[in-house]
Order: sequence, then structure tokens, then C-alpha cells
Amino acid sequence: MVEMTVTGLALDASNHSPIVLLRDASGRRQVPIWIDNSQAHNIIAGLKREQSDRPLTHDLIISLLVAAELSLSKVIIHAIEDNAFKAVLKLRSNKSTDSESKNTHDKDKPLIEIKARPSDAIALAIRTKCSIWMLEQVVSEASIPVNEEADAEDQNEFKRFLDDLRPADLIRHLKKSHQVDKEPPESPQSNSDKEG
Repeated sequence: MVEMTVTGLALDASNHSPIVLLRDASGRRQVPIWIDNSQAHNIIAGLKREQSDRPLTHDLIISLLVAAELSLSKVIIHAIEDNAFKAVLKLRSNKSTDSESKNTHDKDKPLIEIKARPSDAIALAIRTKCSIWMLEQVVSEASIPVNEEADAEDQNEFKRFLDDLRPADLIRHLKKSHQVDKEPPESPQSNSDKEG
């Protein structure tokens, strides 16, 4: 398995869909994962360490894990099926029972595995600072080579974007994209009328 880090978010030039970028430790391979706007918002909120009186879903999930005495040990992106990445959360129980030996280390406890969308898994990993892993086969299949200079500029631009991002701007963007999705396509008749 290959440990990956979140290097930023980008926009697909063709359709303006957000893309989360994961990079391997060598810095030579990067895996793009297309996500939707709400998933991008959750990842950005985690990267910016935003605290809110009204927690986002991923903050709520972490609170539930804590209440259940579970912790997120690691995230594994393990497959690509039908052009979609597959991921699992590996959870560790923090409960100790009387029957457990006092010499049992946390690493010896079995991990609980839960299926998750990669975007949700990444948003949780960012908030809990746990590691993100990807099977080598997935990295080989989905990675793109990295251009160091262009990537450094992209990272600086992304940091400027995060620094300047206001919640109102994101809400406006989400509303605008939602309205575009709802607009019916033009009929061929109306197009020919406009051209003629």
C-alpha cells in the first residue's frame, strides 16, 4: 500500500467539477478523484479547521465515534469499479474490558471495517489527522505524473483561494450550480429559431 496526502483541490476545466488531489510520498505521482461541490465544501472545511456551532456531517460523525469509544485508525482506497473509487474506514475500539489483558496494545486490537465514499473518508481523515492509504494497483491505474513547478503554483493558488474563501461565496456558488442543473435543455426548435 502507498500512503497518500491531500495536496489540494482543483477544478475540472471541462465541467468545473471539483477534484481532490492525493499525492504519494515520493511526490512523483498524483491521483485525482472527482467529487461534487458539497464534498469539496466538507474537505475545504476540514483543511481550514473551521469550527462551527452547527457541525457539518463529518464533525457529527467524529463526535459519534468518540461517544462510541471508537477512533479512525486509517483510510484505505482499495479499488476502482465502474469508474468509481472504493474506500473503507478502519476503526479501532478504545473500550477496554476486564477480560482484556493489561498488556494488550492498541495495535493488537482488531480493526472494524466500514465502507465509505472516498470523499467522505478523506474528509474524516483530514479532521482526525489519520493516514490515507491506497493500494499500489489503484495508484498505478489512476495516477498522473506531477509537474513540480506547475503544482507548486497550483498549491499557492489554492492556499490563496482558501484564505479568501467566505462561506457566502460558497453558498452562492452552490446555489448557482444547483440552478444550472435544474434548467431544462433547450429544444431543437428553439435553437433553430435562434440561429435563423
